[in-house]
Amino acid sequence: MRLGTRWAIAWMVLTASAAGVSAQISLSSAVDLALKNDPKVRMSEAAVAKAQAALEETHDVYIPTVSATGGYGQGFGVPTGLPIVFSLTSNSLVFNFSQHDNIRAAASGLAAARLARKDMREQVEEDVAVTYLNLDNDERTLATLTQEHTDAVRLVTIVQDRLSAGQDDRMSLLRAQRNETQIELNELNLQDEMAALSDHLSRLIGLPNNRLTAISSSIPALPSVQMAADNENESDSPGVRASVASAKSKQELAFGVDRYRLRPQMSFGVNYSRIDTAQDDYTTYYPGFGFHHTQNAVSVGIELTIPLFDRRHQDEANEAKAEASRAYFESEVQRDQFLEGRKKLRRSAVELEKRSRLAEIDQNIAQEQLKAVLAQLSADSGSSSGQQMSPEDEQNARLKEGQQTIDLLNAQFQLSQAKVNLLRQTGQLESWLKSASTLPGNAPLDTVSH
Repeated sequence: MRLGTRWAIAWMVLTASAAGVSAQISLSSAVDLALKNDPKVRMSEAAVAKAQAALEETHDVYIPTVSATGGYGQGFGVPTGLPIVFSLTSNSLVFNFSQHDNIRAAASGLAAARLARKDMREQVEEDVAVTYLNLDNDERTLATLTQEHTDAVRLVTIVQDRLSAGQDDRMSLLRAQRNETQIELNELNLQDEMAALSDHLSRLIGLPNNRLTAISSSIPALPSVQMAADNENESDSPGVRASVASAKSKQELAFGVDRYRLRPQMSFGVNYSRIDTAQDDYTTYYPGFGFHHTQNAVSVGIELTIPLFDRRHQDEANEAKAEASRAYFESEVQRDQFLEGRKKLRRSAVELEKRSRLAEIDQNIAQEQLKAVLAQLSADSGSSSGQQMSPEDEQNARLKEGQQTIDLLNAQFQLSQAKVNLLRQTGQLESWLKSASTLPGNAPLDTVSH
């Protein structure tokens, strides 16, 4: 059913693109598709499969191998070897001091690959979430900018009329025109950013070159900074734990390489050969072999090897020790950087939370000022005494309120981005994203006119 849903989503996106419309995709659908299609996730899955195969290989050395060789020809003169027609051989390792270390190294390597896969999945989830939040914020900002543009055009018209009536100066007109042009430039920049975000999101989900838009109702509420940092005392991230497991794997491998010299290695072998002396002079030179033209030969044995001196292998052991030591200290550096970054992020999130609150207060002040101007205009319509408000004052108040709204949206996005980063670093991002699937806006896919 999941596969069918995935193909249905892909087909609807491609149909929407072909029809010249933009496709609305929910947050949970975007995350689900990205985890299935993103090349970085699939690379990490391939790395896990490779590590699993490496672990199986260390166990399978104890399973006998079977091979067959054969050949037939004619020889003259002194025989250079036993005239074997075909041979069946089976070999296996019985005991090796280093093999147990190799198995432990492969097991640690598999654990490291799985942790690296988990870390990569979280990276992709974070990328999708931040991109989606940014796209949603830009869509709401563009709506505010569009209204601001309308107010700016109206302001230019009002100032032009007042200038014609001798009630205003040219400087006021130039300022109004500049403000209108600046808003138009902001709209163009925002549309370019939205196109880049949409392209990035479409590539993350594996359906490039599709115009995607966000669904605000599909985004679950983010927790407070304090709640997002509740698990701050958790020791490490999956990436750090993967680095530690990789260092342990190299350490186990170094142990195995170091325990090679002066330790016995035992292997088992069995061989069956079919011998034919009819086409050569083997019996002439070895008359004791017998008078029969065909012979069967079988051998079974245990081979014991004790390496006494192997300078090259000792050099490899020293190299493995140095690499294990380097990997260990590298994991320590990565852990320190992670912990320092998490503490810095929490402090930054607290500051962004205060900035967002300030932006909200400023936006409320601008709203109250707009209400006061509108109320004054309404009162001035029936009175001719005192200083009166003009339509120009109204448009300026509307423009100021719109700008404060944009500042608030930007502050809220920066705070949301910091919270998503903090949720990932405290291991809570996945649970937050799972809560998105229960929201009404998280239908698989919807299309709307562009």
